[in-house]
Amino acid sequence: MAEATKETTLTEGLKAYIEEWKDRPGNLIMVLHKVQEEYRYVPREIAFEVARLLDVPLAKIYGVISFYHFFKMEKPGDNNLQVCMGTACYLRGASDLISELENLLDIGVGGTTHDGKFSLEAVRCVGCCGLAPVMMVGDEVFGKLSSDKLPEVLARFSD
Repeated sequence: MAEATKETTLTEGLKAYIEEWKDRPGNLIMVLHKVQEEYRYVPREIAFEVARLLDVPLAKIYGVISFYHFFKMEKPGDNNLQVCMGTACYLRGASDLISELENLLDIGVGGTTHDGKFSLEAVRCVGCCGLAPVMMVGDEVFGKLSSDKLPEVLARFSD
């Protein structure tokens, strides 16, 4: 039998939250948001537990997770790189940033590095059009980026 870990076991706080939302409209979305807030993604084992506790089919949970871009089924890297692909960023070379990051990190969009330090996403407008092209690392914004600046940005988050 596999050892229970944080990512395979619901915390008491989450169990209480699910109980609080169990009979309320919109409960599944709220519970999944809370799960992702705690784990940074929706672990498979946790999805099974949520289905059991809310008495909803697992297929419904995965339907919601796969429909909404916000929810993640794979654990993101410690540093989630989000390259804005909004119009301004795209026109100013965001696709070049993605290509260079894929090359530097040896992953594709949606991937996570083998060491778990970085994951890469292409996202819609992040609202910093005047700084295009933009990449966010966590809550930090890096604007007016070019491919040659990326190694310096990555180095800040490597340790």
